[in-house]
Amino acid sequence: MNSGQLFNLVTIGYFSAMVLFIGYLATRSSVIATLATVLAYLGFAIQTVAIGLRWYETYQVPGGAGYAPLSNLYESVVFFSWTILLIYLLIDLKYKQRSVGAFVLPFAFLAMTWAQLRLDSTISPLVPALQSNWLTYHVITCFLGYAAFAVACGVSIMYLIKIGKENKSSDAPAGGLVGIMPSAKILDDLNYKAIMIGFPLLSLGIITGAAWANYAWGTYWSWDPKETWSLIVWFIYAAFLHARITRGWAGRKAAILSIVGFAATIFCYLGVNLLLAGLHSYGA
Repeated sequence: MNSGQLFNLVTIGYFSAMVLFIGYLATRSSVIATLATVLAYLGFAIQTVAIGLRWYETYQVPGGAGYAPLSNLYESVVFFSWTILLIYLLIDLKYKQRSVGAFVLPFAFLAMTWAQLRLDSTISPLVPALQSNWLTYHVITCFLGYAAFAVACGVSIMYLIKIGKENKSSDAPAGGLVGIMPSAKILDDLNYKAIMIGFPLLSLGIITGAAWANYAWGTYWSWDPKETWSLIVWFIYAAFLHARITRGWAGRKAAILSIVGFAATIFCYLGVNLLLAGLHSYGA
């Protein structure tokens, strides 16, 4: 079995987990929630093995010297999906709020589906600019940050749904979808903590990217579109944390800014690669 076949299993596993998490919202069944969580862990474990196998397969390519599978769009999307599960499962270990899975697993599933159905999975020797350990450091830190922002976005969507429903039926007891969600306070706290995880990781990603740029192109910063949008994303989340710490910004405003920040993150990651020309065009 090759890595591609394992990634197909992962996609099926994440889809099944996503459906079960959504089913948990409808049924409130702890059995369904447990099964969904087990499938999420199983999919994550298989994906970890598949990424390791993909790494091994890079050594089998004629002219290839082996490299961490993070060098092209297909590999980065697969790794992005893996990091989303990693951050989500770490948060689940602490908070055990299973309803969050219904709003986070779709990101991982959609990433895997797009990678498997639309992207070229061919393994090719690295271009000279990518032949550096800085590639691994830069991509890992950036995508761990992106994953934390994805979790924050999912939680923020939950928060807006919850307060919207509660405001419409303030005199009625909480039930249905809203009733099974964590309290607004917990969701707001999860949003903040996820961004607190993602922001320093994004900062490290920008720093390691600058070091890699100096190694590959002889300059730390060149205002390439990817660099510019990375800075925009950094400023959005810096503004979030500044407003939170100094002005006590929380609730609806924080949730909206978190969603806006993740939209900017996705454009930085995919929009720049696919729509704008620059030094990072090889990522497409």
